[in-house]
Amino acid sequence: MSEEKEEIRYILKFYYKKGKNATQAAKKICDVYGHDAVSIRVAQSWFKRFQSGNFDVKDAPRSGRPITEKVDEIMEIIEQDRHISSYEIGKQLNIDHKTVLNHLQKAGYKKKLDVWVPHDLTVKNLMDRFSICESLLKRNDIEPFLKRLITGDEKWITYDNNVRKRSWTKRNEAPQTVAKPKLTPRKVMLSVWWDWKGIVHYELLPSGQTIDSNLYCQQLERLRQAIEKTRPELINRKGVVFHRDNARPHVSIATRQKLRELGWEVLMHPPYSPDLAPSDYHLFRSLQNSLNGTKLASREACENHLSQFFAQKSHKFYSDGIMVLPQRWQKVVEQNGTYLIS
Repeated sequence: MSEEKEEIRYILKFYYKKGKNATQAAKKICDVYGHDAVSIRVAQSWFKRFQSGNFDVKDAPRSGRPITEKVDEIMEIIEQDRHISSYEIGKQLNIDHKTVLNHLQKAGYKKKLDVWVPHDLTVKNLMDRFSICESLLKRNDIEPFLKRLITGDEKWITYDNNVRKRSWTKRNEAPQTVAKPKLTPRKVMLSVWWDWKGIVHYELLPSGQTIDSNLYCQQLERLRQAIEKTRPELINRKGVVFHRDNARPHVSIATRQKLRELGWEVLMHPPYSPDLAPSDYHLFRSLQNSLNGTKLASREACENHLSQFFAQKSHKFYSDGIMVLPQRWQKVVEQNGTYLIS
């Protein structure tokens, strides 16, 4: 209670003892303190209290636990279960859920959709991510190697890239309907390799075909030829630092033998880590955005779309995707191996 409110209550008590009624007392107080100093209804409430013989103008102490204790309990419950609702917290603590929401908002909490992650990381996975990222950071500090890095991966390209849209609908009107995409859409697999300058080599597999170790080794040979034509400096200097994920064709015995034959250094990559693979976190994300809502009538249309997409991307686009790796490694180290949410 503010000092001003307490002063007004003492004045109300004064006028009550002087024989004034509540309306008269309220008018006199408002003439001095302003028109909103006290309402007639409030004055009548206090006069009724005085009539009962209670002349204490201070508020009665509130029942229940102190609010600071409630706040602490709310925060403790949230830390234990981030999915719990404000209604459930209010029920546990016997307080209104709006009070819970108010305190959570003041503390900076906001309900957000959970983010899907590729894998439920084990302790070993976390340790692998931490140690490999720490090792790569140290190595790059001593001898920067990202301009020698060539990275690659595969992605399914679907012909019909339908996107479910939101539409304006009146309150009692049914939502708009659209045909659901087929369960087995037409698609073709893209294999692509790139570096900080741009695309080095890419291939579209025959319809329905996937990658096995034999085909992957053939692709690596064609990649070598492309490197000799477009990146001769990598052949003439220290050589290629090759980055791939841990998909089975990429790490098979045949593939390892082929990479040794090529003389390429294979960069360490922790298992279940698309957030550390430039194709996943950068190139394919942008490519998918370009495909959303697009209908490709044929394989030729698919090839044209890819050719235009790769050509229209600036040198900075490709450079940014590679050169951000040290920052991502650093974040993984700082987060003790957990996934990067970005």
